[in-house]
Amino acid sequence: MRVNQLKLNNFSVIRQNRFAPRTVPPYIELMPEPMRSYLDFEKPVAELESKIDELRALAASGSDIGDEVARIEDKAAQALTDLYANLTPWQKTLVARHPQRPHFTDFVGALISEFTPMAGDRKFADDEALIGGFGRFRGESICVVGQEKGATTDSRIKHNFGMARPEGYRKAVRLMEMADRFGIPVLSIVDSAGAYPGIGAEERGQAEAIARSTDACLSLGVPNVAIVTGEGMSGGAIAITTANRVLMMEHAIYSVISPEAASSILWRDGTKAQEAANSMKITAQDMLRFGVIDQILKEPAGGAHRDPAAMIATTGDAIAQALSDLRNLDPDAVRKQRRQKFLDIGRKLG
Repeated sequence: MRVNQLKLNNFSVIRQNRFAPRTVPPYIELMPEPMRSYLDFEKPVAELESKIDELRALAASGSDIGDEVARIEDKAAQALTDLYANLTPWQKTLVARHPQRPHFTDFVGALISEFTPMAGDRKFADDEALIGGFGRFRGESICVVGQEKGATTDSRIKHNFGMARPEGYRKAVRLMEMADRFGIPVLSIVDSAGAYPGIGAEERGQAEAIARSTDACLSLGVPNVAIVTGEGMSGGAIAITTANRVLMMEHAIYSVISPEAASSILWRDGTKAQEAANSMKITAQDMLRFGVIDQILKEPAGGAHRDPAAMIATTGDAIAQALSDLRNLDPDAVRKQRRQKFLDIGRKLG
């Protein structure tokens, strides 16, 4: 397959020919440089960066204000660092949902060469919310599955906002079983608000599909590594996150239910989502303390959306280390380690 090299935002990715059949180009690569969007709690930083833009425009016209620009840039950078060092669980929820965070296709485009997507569950249809296929990670064969939310209106509709239907989870099972048959490790990239709750999905056995996907993860005789990159909500996330190593980005969230849904159930009031989030223990720091995950991946100052290239590079190194740690285990040892990991959850507080 022909590939070409593209340099973007100071990092290089290998992509497949976008006109080749069944390719998955990264959205970071295909989209123009987006305008930076700010979350509500980032208002102080937004004001400083707006002032920087104004001063840069003056400097371009010949004004000698370089020192003032540098001073405000330092102030903005420090304000951003201080702000993100003390985020509340609700603020982390907002960051985890930021539309400019790197998505599944961005990670695949940058980290996986010769990626070949596989389609369909061999029972009903293909589900574009959950993408899976085979490729090479740093020269070694790997199976990759994960949710894709999309980055534009059309792509979000195409991928159903990352909410997989039963056929998506059955496709994941098919690919994991194929990987197990050929001794290929499995990588899961998780970012979903949950499994799709539509009537058709329920009629086709959504709960059963999630359960079988979870069981397939637990049964693998090859190492599997999962990374929660944004939202890891409900069984829709657990279905592909039941792994030997579970990694989580610093500002990602992982929970059996979204804060909005918890608020509606507990108080019959969806507006209390912030209060629910602050009580639910959904942050990466909580998950590490309870033993649910194994490692937190530090994000760039201001979150992964401010420097996707750096975040993807950090993620690649973490994947390589996790796979290296598991490389010499035989199938029985892989299953035993994974089983014990989940039996220990909640028993050992960090």
